[in-house]
Amino acid sequence: MDYQNILVENDNGIVVLTFNREKFLNALNQQTMLEIKDFFDKGFKEIADLKGVVLTGAGAKAFVAGADINEFLNVTNGEQMAQKGQDILSLIEQFHKPVIAAVNGFALGGGCELAMCCHIRVASPNARFSQPEVNLGIIPGYGGTQRLVQLIGKGRALELMMTGDMIDAAEAYRVGLVNHVVEEGQTVAKAKEIIAKIATKAPIAIAKVIEAVNAHFDPGGDAGFFREVVEFGKCAKSKDFKEGATAFVEKRKPVFIGK
Repeated sequence: MDYQNILVENDNGIVVLTFNREKFLNALNQQTMLEIKDFFDKGFKEIADLKGVVLTGAGAKAFVAGADINEFLNVTNGEQMAQKGQDILSLIEQFHKPVIAAVNGFALGGGCELAMCCHIRVASPNARFSQPEVNLGIIPGYGGTQRLVQLIGKGRALELMMTGDMIDAAEAYRVGLVNHVVEEGQTVAKAKEIIAKIATKAPIAIAKVIEAVNAHFDPGGDAGFFREVVEFGKCAKSKDFKEGATAFVEKRKPVFIGK
């Protein structure tokens, strides 16, 4: 598959996968999601002696500033969209090599969900995290309601998702959302350093560590991921969602009516 929205750079077996839509703050559109799926499903097999993958965003302003809201307005099946997104992010979470998010700037909505499905997160001081979907009259749909709880606990996760508040890198580190905060411009270097260290360990053992830890949060045995898909679908059909998404595009405050 020829990638249009992601760049793949191989540095001695450490792949840096860059979301390359800087003009749109690297927002996730369907093409980008298809390219992510292709890489983690089969594209990685073209990399000789793969040690791990670093995900990052082009430019200093954003890792991924959410989903492409213009595409959201054309959603006809919210459940299908959410399930597809969950399936793609699950490929990353279940990947047999370490995947590290090098977060520069905004990681909002789908961008935060994308960072959370990675095994480790490294942030620059200008990183900002948020699950602001309630501002659009919807909920996180790519696993955010589940992974945020896993990483920072129920109380903090509920507050962030119900208020839509944004937190900075220091707070994200304090609550356990990120593993490291490093100097600006050094996130990818730190992620490579971690992957290089992991690469000195037994490959089968590393793969099994990932597998065993993920088993603790197995969505196959947890109705939470399925429930997220169902409730995302309900929200996607609501008048409030259409109003919220339209207001976002028109750069005005939404007027929600509870329907």
